[in-house]
This record gives sequence, structure tokens and C-alpha cells, in this order.
Amino acid sequence: MQESVAGRSGFGFHPGWLDRQAQEDLVAWLHGAVATAPFYTPTMPRTGKPFSVRMTNLGDLGWVSDRAGYRYQSTHPETGRGWPRIPASLMEVWRALAGYPDAPEACLVNHYASGARMGLHQDADEQEQTAPVVSISLGDTALFRLGGTSRRDPTRSFRLSSGDIVVLGGTARMAFHGVDRIYPGTSTVLDGWLPEGGRINLTLRRVTRTR
Repeated sequence: MQESVAGRSGFGFHPGWLDRQAQEDLVAWLHGAVATAPFYTPTMPRTGKPFSVRMTNLGDLGWVSDRAGYRYQSTHPETGRGWPRIPASLMEVWRALAGYPDAPEACLVNHYASGARMGLHQDADEQEQTAPVVSISLGDTALFRLGGTSRRDPTRSFRLSSGDIVVLGGTARMAFHGVDRIYPGTSTVLDGWLPEGGRINLTLRRVTRTR
């Protein structure tokens, strides 16, 4: 585990938080989970335009997007089955870094192939927005862009490597953020699972209010 960087805004950057063995163990667990809840391609509300990422979810709730809109639901949109549980290793990450007493209910699992990206957006579909979003990177390095709470605010970019963790909490909880590009061939951690490589991003979220 390397040194962590945290800002007063509630933004935290924890490079190399997961060592190689922890990454491989998590990838092996995800391989089994995705066999139960396969990756699918979400689409934009109204237009039906497909995302460039494939995704699935873990936990009691999963985030989905289709023509009906953005929402959380308890079942996979294609299989109709419940989502796999969030593994203990990710719960440990949440306890160590979130600074929030209640457990996450959702873990989005996004697969970025070499040409995938994610435009600037806010994570705003949760009832509970005092809880942070905790984001774990596995696989190829990504160019991550972070702005402020207005789309017009200036942004800064930095690379996220396999094993790095980002926390958006405090005033940074509603910061605009996105992924501008993936750097193919920068990691081998996914090779035994996804022959095409790419990046897996897991985001832990608390959805409902408990107090």
C-alpha cells in the first residue's frame, strides 16, 4: 500500500492501494460473479444510444440505464436475476477509506475496452449523497478527468493505474468526472480473464438513506 493523497474537498487519491496479489484475487472473484451476472451494454435515456462501456453490478442494488432513464434496481436487466454480493475484499476497502458508517449497497462494474471512454458526469442518482463514491481501478491505465461541481469549472487530468483507488466525498462528492482514454497493454492483471484486456472500474456506492 502506497502513500495516499487526500484533499480538503473530500477528494482522495490512493495509488497502489491494492497490491498485485489483491488485484489478482479480486479479478478471480469477478470472473465468477460475471458468469452469474454477465456484462451488458447500457443505453442512453430517450435516444437509446449505446454506451461505449459494458457493465454489470454487485450488491443489493444495481445501476442501470436504458430508454426509461437512470435508476437502481435489484435485478439484472437481461437475466432478471439478483446481483451477486459485494465481496469481502471490497467491503474492507469501503471500511478503510469511505469514512461512512453504513455499508455500500451497489458496486458498479464497468469494462472499458481499448476505445471506450466516459464523458464528464456527476453521480447523482443516489438518495444518500453524503456517502462518498469509492472507485477501484483494475487492468489498463486510464486517463481520468476531474472537475468541480459545475460543468463549467476547470478540470485536471491524471492517470489511474491498476490497484489505484479514488474517493469522491465531501464537496467533491458531486464533482464532474470522466475517463478520456484507455492505454492498451499497460497491465496484465486481466489477461487470464478477459483476453481483450482493457480496464475494469468498480464503484462502491450507498444508495438509500438510513438516518
